[in-house]
Amino acid sequence: MKDRIRRILSLILLAVTIAILMCVGVGTFNLPSAAAAIQVLEESPDRILYQSRHKFQDNRGNAWQVVFFKRVEADESPSLNLRLVAFPGTADFAHPQPLKIKTKTGKQFEAEDLFAEAAPTANVGQYNLENILDRLPSFASIDLVTTMKDDRTVALKIPSEVILEWQTIAGY
Repeated sequence: MKDRIRRILSLILLAVTIAILMCVGVGTFNLPSAAAAIQVLEESPDRILYQSRHKFQDNRGNAWQVVFFKRVEADESPSLNLRLVAFPGTADFAHPQPLKIKTKTGKQFEAEDLFAEAAPTANVGQYNLENILDRLPSFASIDLVTTMKDDRTVALKIPSEVILEWQTIAGY
C-alpha cells in the first residue's frame, strides 16, 4: 500500500513539475507541435507502463510516431525502449540493425535492435535505450538515424524537451 501511495505522490509531483516548466518555459522552449504528456497505464496489478508519444517528420518529410516507454514488472528490472513507427508502405526497417543516436557535441551511440529476430510489421522498429538514455544531453536535440531495406537513410530530429521527458520516465 505504501508503494502505491508513494507512486501516486510521485506522479502528482511530476505533473506539477511539468506544468511549472511549461508555464515558465513559454516562449523559451521550442516545443514540437505534437507535445505529449507522460501516460501511465496499469497493465495488470504488478505491471505498469510509463510512456510518451510524439509525432515527428523525418529528413524526407514522412511522418513518424516516436514512442518511448518504460515497463515495470514485479521482481524484474524495468526496460527502457524506444519504438519508431512509420506509416505502412513508407518505410521498411532493415532488421537487425542498431539505431544510431547522434548528439550535437559529436557523440554517437548505438541502440540495440529489439526486433532483430521478428518485428510485428515491417514499418516498426524497437530499440533498447537502457545503457544510453542517461548519457544523452537534456539541453540539446539529438538525431536518430537508421537505414531502411531500400538503403535510404532516415533521420529524425528529437528536441531536448522530449529527451528530458524520456529521462523523467526513466527515473520512475
